[in-house]
Amino acid sequence: MSAPRPPGPRISHRPRRVAAFFDLDKTIIATSSVFAFNKSFLDEGLLSRRSVIDLAYTQLAFSLSDADDEQMQKVRQAMATATRGWAPEQVERIVTEALTEKVSPTVYAEAQELLAEHRALGHDLVIVSASGEELVAPIARMLGVDHYAGTRMNRDENGRYGGEIEFYCQGPGKAEAIRGFADRYGYDLDASYAYSDSSTDLPMLELVGHPTVINPDRALRREALERGWPILTFSNPTPLLPTLERATGPIVGVGAIVVAMSAAAAAFARGARRAAP
Repeated sequence: MSAPRPPGPRISHRPRRVAAFFDLDKTIIATSSVFAFNKSFLDEGLLSRRSVIDLAYTQLAFSLSDADDEQMQKVRQAMATATRGWAPEQVERIVTEALTEKVSPTVYAEAQELLAEHRALGHDLVIVSASGEELVAPIARMLGVDHYAGTRMNRDENGRYGGEIEFYCQGPGKAEAIRGFADRYGYDLDASYAYSDSSTDLPMLELVGHPTVINPDRALRREALERGWPILTFSNPTPLLPTLERATGPIVGVGAIVVAMSAAAAAFARGARRAAP
C-alpha cells in the first residue's frame, strides 16, 4: 500500500491550464489590517470620530453574536450607504498611501511558500476575496498574483459611489467569480486548486478538483473531515513584501471603506461562528 500523497499542488502529465484560487483574510493574510484604514479616513475627513466608534461597536456586536444572512445584508448595505457621494480618486489615493506608507499587512510565510510552489508548477495565481477591490488590488500586486476578484460598489452618473454594492464577492459570489475566470482564461476547474479558512467559502471549494482548508473554522473543519479534504495549519506570520514579481492589473477605485467594512463584517461573523459551541 502506497503512502498517502501530502496536500499541495501535484505535477500533472496532461497539458491543461490550472489555477490556484486563494481566499485572502486568514488564508494568506494572518491578521486583518482593515481597521488600520480608520485613521487615514478620519484624517481625510471621510469618516467622523463617531463613525469610528460605531465601527468599533459593530465589531463587538458581531464578535458576540452569530449573524445570519439577513443581518449581514443589513450591515453590508449600511456600510455601502455610508460611502455614497465619495470620490473614487480620493479613496484610491488614501488606500494606496496607507498600504505603502502606514499599513504593513502580515501574511503567513507558509502561504507565500504555497504561492511560490504553484507558480513554479506553472499554475496561475488568483485571489478571490470578500474585501473590496481597493484593498485586494495592492496586496495582489505585492504578492505578484495573476488575477484577483473582490467586492465592487456601483457608481452614480457623476462617477462617485452610489451607495449600493454592485457585486459582493462572498459565498456564491466567489464561485461566480471563479467560473468567470475559468470561462475567460480556460482554466480546467477539475484540475485546479482552492484554499480558504471559512465555511462561507464552501461554494468556492466545491468548484475545484483540489480543495484545501487552511486554519479552518469549526464548520469548515467538520466539512473537510467528512469529505476527506486536506487541512493545513499556517502559523508563521511575516511582513508582506513583494516576492513573486508578477503583479498585474491596476488599483481600481471601488469604495475603500466598504473594502474595509465588508471584510470586517465577514471577519466578525467568522469569529462568531468560531466562538459558537
